[in-house]
Amino acid sequence: MSASDTRDIAGRNRPAMLFQRGVYALSQAAAAVAALLVVGMVLHILLEIALRMVDRSTFVLDEVVGYAIAGATFLSLGYAFEHSALVRVGLLVDRLSGRPRRALETICGLATLAVTSQIALVIGRTALRSFERGRTSSSVAEIPLWIPEAVCAAGMTIFSLQVLAWTLRQIFDLPGPVPPGEIDPLQNDL
Repeated sequence: MSASDTRDIAGRNRPAMLFQRGVYALSQAAAAVAALLVVGMVLHILLEIALRMVDRSTFVLDEVVGYAIAGATFLSLGYAFEHSALVRVGLLVDRLSGRPRRALETICGLATLAVTSQIALVIGRTALRSFERGRTSSSVAEIPLWIPEAVCAAGMTIFSLQVLAWTLRQIFDLPGPVPPGEIDPLQNDL
């Protein structure tokens, strides 16, 4: 597809393209927060190692690292999906091309959106309920449970929005925000 064809398609579907770019920016921001959570986990583990050398401990390593892993996993889903980094079975889809492939991809996208949006809703309701009831963890830290639950709900919501943007791309035959093979600034060159 030439640059003029891409501009023509983008011009006719400007709202869908703007939505797609906005969602991708949100996915990038969430992935950056996920990376910060991983760095925080590493720093906490190093602190715990140093403290245990002098017979001390934070006593919350398992809990905090568990919450950070969950948060990093959920927050990185949208970014990973956009970069085709999630496991996918392409037994049938890979054999199709053109409209039949886009039609099947649209059906798959809508089914995925139905599931992911429901999961996001359930986690979000749980976070709200934890906030209203003042629920905290049973550790010495007494971390308010709505915080990790809200992070997971936000990550699943961003993932759902990314799936919606991808589905719209299939319906309108739009180019993605990341051309295939292009290196993204958040990816490292190994």
